[in-house]
This record gives sequence, structure tokens and C-alpha cells, in this order.
Amino acid sequence: MNIAIIIAAGSGHRMGQDIPKQFINVYDRPVLVYTLENFQKHPEIDEIVVVCLEGWQDLVRAYANQFNITKCREIVPGGGSAQESIRNGVYCLEGRCKEEDIIVIHDGIRPMIDDTVLSDVIVTCRKYGNAVSSLPYNEQIFRTEDGETSREYIPRETLRRVSTPQAYYFGRLDRAYHEAFEKEIGIHGSAYTNTMMVDLGEKLHFAAGSDKNIKLTTRDDLEIFKAYMKLEKDTWLK
Repeated sequence: MNIAIIIAAGSGHRMGQDIPKQFINVYDRPVLVYTLENFQKHPEIDEIVVVCLEGWQDLVRAYANQFNITKCREIVPGGGSAQESIRNGVYCLEGRCKEEDIIVIHDGIRPMIDDTVLSDVIVTCRKYGNAVSSLPYNEQIFRTEDGETSREYIPRETLRRVSTPQAYYFGRLDRAYHEAFEKEIGIHGSAYTNTMMVDLGEKLHFAAGSDKNIKLTTRDDLEIFKAYMKLEKDTWLK
């Protein structure tokens, strides 16, 4: 079984809006619904769990009913950090998931997830036990000590940009979260599942990524998303 955990528990202060960014309407539907629809229509996703802000569960359920997100089986409250929210989503699956069920973790504010990316993450996870969506880094990266000057660069060939979706076998993922929170490893600050796994000694495997799969963090990101929604795909491009 392949289960998606959609993280929609952020407050979205950087967007500067009155409501959390995952609930902002774009062309008559919330950002979160666009994300859920992509997982709903994907043939390899069997079930969706949404982790949302405490107190917003009824609204998410109403959206799932309104937009026919029939795979949405559970809606659980988030925590005080991204890692606490993901943990809550993982723990709610205890007792009914098998060791090698695949759990796909994705940010609710990445609504432009590509079918081929999601498929490749699942295939790679099935082969290796984990998979992280990634892309090569195309910019020059310099190391600095004072924030103003540099004498050292990092070869970009050694770098990868990673994001969600990312996938893991349930058994390993569940044990990892128990260990991480018991020992306080990889759970603070900007930590996410992938960084936590590395902190716990896990080797990660890269899967396909997409530049279109942006995270809607600022107003500019939202405008880019709106532009993509209006844009018709050029059929002549290969």
C-alpha cells in the first residue's frame, strides 16, 4: 500500500495573509486542494492523510468532500514544528501499516507536483527503501565567513537540491521518528524527514525532481503559481 502524508500545518506568516497559505483561494479553490487533487488522481496512491493546523480539521474535511478527494481517510492535527507534524502523521498509521508499505511525504503548499516525479519517487523507494525528489544545482555556491566576502567555492557537481515528495518504507520511518524524538536527533530548527534520516545514519537515494514543483512561501511564489495555472503547455516542446 502507498499512503501519502500531506503536511498542511504551517501558519504561513511569510505570505503576509490573514489565513494560512495552504487555504488561500486561487481560481476558486484553496492551494491545498490542488495538491490533494494531484495525489487523488495518481493511480499508485491508495490513501491520503492530511496533517493540518489544530482547529482546521473540519474545514479540510469539508474541502475533501466538496472536491471529491475520496482517498483522504484521516485528518490529524499538526504539531509545533514541521517534524512534530510529520511525526503525528506517521504515528497515526501505526497498527495498520506493514513494514514495507510506502509512505510518501509532501508539502501541502507544493501544488504543482508532477505525476512523473511522484511515480519515480515511489519506484525508487520500492527499490531502495527510501527516495527523495531532487535536482542538480545549477548556480555557483560560495562559502563565506563574514557574509560579505569569499575565497572558497563549493563544486556544484557535488550538490543536489532536494524537496518533497519523499518516500520511505513505513517500518523504518516509524522507528526513525521514535528514535529521533527519544534522543532529540534531527528534529529541531529547519530539520525535515530527509535531514533527520541522514542524522540517524541513513543513506538517501535521489529520485526525479521538477523546477515547477515550487513551495508557495511568499507572495511572489503565489503569483508564479497563478501564472502556471493560466499557462497552456507548449505542445511542440519535447
